[in-house]
Amino acid sequence: MWFKNLSLLRFTEPFDLDVAEFEQKLDQRRFRPCGSLEPVSYGWCAPLGKDTFPLVHVTNGFAMVCVQKEEKIVPASVVNEILSERVAEVEDRQGRPMRRKERDALRDEVMQDLLPRAFSHSRRTYAYIDPKGGWLVADSASAKKTEEIASLLRQCLGSLPVVPPATQERPSAIMTHWVMDADLPSDITLESECELRSPEEDGGIVRCRRHDLSAPEIQNHIEAGKEVIKLAITWNDRLSFVLDEAFGIKKLRFLDLVQEDAADIETSDPVERFDADFAIMSLELATFLPRFIELFGGENLQTKQPVV
Repeated sequence: MWFKNLSLLRFTEPFDLDVAEFEQKLDQRRFRPCGSLEPVSYGWCAPLGKDTFPLVHVTNGFAMVCVQKEEKIVPASVVNEILSERVAEVEDRQGRPMRRKERDALRDEVMQDLLPRAFSHSRRTYAYIDPKGGWLVADSASAKKTEEIASLLRQCLGSLPVVPPATQERPSAIMTHWVMDADLPSDITLESECELRSPEEDGGIVRCRRHDLSAPEIQNHIEAGKEVIKLAITWNDRLSFVLDEAFGIKKLRFLDLVQEDAADIETSDPVERFDADFAIMSLELATFLPRFIELFGGENLQTKQPVV
């Protein structure tokens, strides 16, 4: 249940849809498996796993949703092999090279022939809405996947006014300052991983793992003009993660202080366990996210234009 990544979108208007209406709107795009000729299927499924459970799981006002994507797997090598055979047959029969448009149309025919026999791969991505804090939080390392979730929500709800978080200070500038200057915020501890990049286009990248970030060679790279674009951080002895320059949070771990709170809730019921872990995780992140924005100078409201 615990999120391993955070991809964040900020609401620019209050999210005030009640749970029953939210559920009803998501039901329009409930997940169904791919048809025999469909390469992909994308829709909502119950966060608790079974179809009999709701599509929206609410705890303490936080609304968890889950999107499922199924894709047919047709290896490109197989398509190309069959396509080459069919192209050769047509060219021999007609006595001329096949035109590009004809070849593209034949490729589509090959795909349609292979899809009913293709294996499928399915994956789920969880996200939740924090109406009070104004966040859409996805367990994803990919901003593209998070935008897919937002797009599907937008299709169901009619609009979804969210934007990526923007702060007064650039994340790279602050992270570079932290590595250069030992005077860190009291709730921030640097770990032993970072990535630096030269500002020039196609600039060089230096990746450091299990490395003392105060070492002279790291400082030399910064003095030579490189900026920190990824940095491993521990916050308040409760969360550890790797932050990137676009506010992507990866390798997220909820540390012992948080896990002890979860362990205090004893239950063997999977639904109760899911609910308890979600409650603790969402409340922890509701405390962390405002502080997270504050660390980078607060929100830049001038850039907070809604994507409807």
